[in-house]
Amino acid sequence: MRDLIERLYREQTLPPDKLRTLLTCCDDEHLLLIRQKACEVAQTHFGNSIYIRGLIEIGNCCRNDCYYCGIRCSNRAIERYRLDKEDILACCREGYALGFRTFVMQGGEDSRSHDEQMIDIITTIRQHYPDVAITLSLGEKDTATYRRFYEAGANRYLLRHETHNEQHYRMLHPEKMSLSNRLRCLNDLKDIGFQTGTGIMVGSPGQTIDHLIEDILFIGDFRPQMIGIGPFLPHHDTPFADRPTGSLKQTLLLLAIFRLMHPKALIPSTTALATLVPDGRELGILSGANVVMPNLSPSQQRHKYALYDNKASMGAEAAEGLKLLEERMKAIGYIIDKSRGDYPGTSDPL
Repeated sequence: MRDLIERLYREQTLPPDKLRTLLTCCDDEHLLLIRQKACEVAQTHFGNSIYIRGLIEIGNCCRNDCYYCGIRCSNRAIERYRLDKEDILACCREGYALGFRTFVMQGGEDSRSHDEQMIDIITTIRQHYPDVAITLSLGEKDTATYRRFYEAGANRYLLRHETHNEQHYRMLHPEKMSLSNRLRCLNDLKDIGFQTGTGIMVGSPGQTIDHLIEDILFIGDFRPQMIGIGPFLPHHDTPFADRPTGSLKQTLLLLAIFRLMHPKALIPSTTALATLVPDGRELGILSGANVVMPNLSPSQQRHKYALYDNKASMGAEAAEGLKLLEERMKAIGYIIDKSRGDYPGTSDPL
């Protein structure tokens, strides 16, 4: 096992059979070793800096019905909301004053009319804050809409593929959704020029080691600038309400694997990880992650963006808790970096 970890560290790749061994036979001792190697790689490229992004959850209205998601359109129990333009600009003003130089606007897959509003919002943010990076995570769109988002001033787009296996995809999504369209979206985003992110849920219902290997190989071929992974967490108003949460150990192992395979990638330590265990944010950083996304959303709305139960959104997970986050990062040997934190070598115009 030690030889496999050293090989991955040196070569940034492993064949499928070796990945299987790593995923199935990694005990606690070797998990600690691979996490240490991942941190070494991250520090080589980023030092002890952790980039911060201000997360703005713009709305929980979604036309899709993904079986794992609390804001799925079939959930009649959730209270829906949309932030208007002034709400979003107020979040940006607060975030900019706190030192954030990346805003991440995340929401459900909303209507075409909402896409038009988003283009206006992106344009206004770019005019008011020419030095910030604008990241979107708004799901699947047509090519023309992605291009308009980019031309309006967005720099990055996060779109987790969740699984690259067609059979597994069908277990997680209704018939009207398709894996081929999700992959089309990812290719469009890269072709247009976005810094593009994808990723998976760890421990999603029906997921196997074969699926994980397929995902690792897909991400290896796609070479995204951002990789977002976190544990599956159930929501009580979904078909997967009684399914177990994703494994902490497996999530940390995959974070480390992705860091070793993608040394320069921007990899967040996710809110889902911080929700799974109290020190999840720190454990992610100590497994090779180099991004955190404190919540800038209006505090009265945060509980409504319920992708899963008991989502962490206060304290060190909140923008107003930035000092606490800085203290917690310092305690494990890291500092908060308030720059844009672009993918190395990227030169987005300001």
